[in-house]
Amino acid sequence: MKSKQNQSRVKSIIVHLLLISVGVTFFLPFYWLVSTSLKNDVQLFANPPVWIPNPIMWKNYPTALGYIPFLMYVKNTLIISFLTVTGTILSCSLVAYSFARIPWKGRNFCFMLLLSTMMIPGQVTLIPVLMIFKWLGWIGSIKPLVIPAFFGSAFYIFLLRQFFMAIPNELSDAARIDGCSEFGIYWRIMLPLSRPALATVILFTFIGSWNDFLGPLIYLSDESQYTLSLGLQQFLSQHGAEWSLLMAASTVMVLPIVILFFFTQRTFIQGIALTGIKG
Repeated sequence: MKSKQNQSRVKSIIVHLLLISVGVTFFLPFYWLVSTSLKNDVQLFANPPVWIPNPIMWKNYPTALGYIPFLMYVKNTLIISFLTVTGTILSCSLVAYSFARIPWKGRNFCFMLLLSTMMIPGQVTLIPVLMIFKWLGWIGSIKPLVIPAFFGSAFYIFLLRQFFMAIPNELSDAARIDGCSEFGIYWRIMLPLSRPALATVILFTFIGSWNDFLGPLIYLSDESQYTLSLGLQQFLSQHGAEWSLLMAASTVMVLPIVILFFFTQRTFIQGIALTGIKG
């Protein structure tokens, strides 16, 4: 009995050591980013590398952010990200509810057709979509970055559909007996019960919109509409040799994503774990 307990403890210790080593490996690039942002020029090119800056150059952050209209870029990025998240949640949850809970003719065929669109690379549709937006007169505005989110995303529809199918049908049946409409069931029952899956979609969508570089690069022409990713590229083209300032600007851009994940990681992991329970 004791030998089995000792073996399980040894296995647990080995597993934890492996997980810690993997975690440290993934944390090192972020630590080096923050560390470099707090160094002076002498420490940047020191050999062997300086892991802990001394002295700590806090002034690198206000200096780096003073080179670009940082607050304007943050505002533009937040507006685009918020509208994209809102459109994705509304459109994908409605379509996913239809696929998961409402029986209609051709539902499975349409769902398979939707999934097949995930196999088309974005590079294939880039030029046709650009021509459509040009024909609509949307080039030079944030509409091409926001409006498509209100028409759904195949991956997020699939993710939410799997979660909706795991919710017992008895809840919907009871609501129908009480006279609740389909939209009422969706709004009052399905969405509140689907917060883990919705949090997963929100996190993925926000990260994708926050870090998006190609979309703003193609569709935005006015500097007053630039996002943080374009602002960082502009900073790189003008001050690329100032590595500590570049790392400071990069840290400020990455930090909101890290903070958001730490605050939502429990709900995020729960959503990932529960979306594939029922096929």
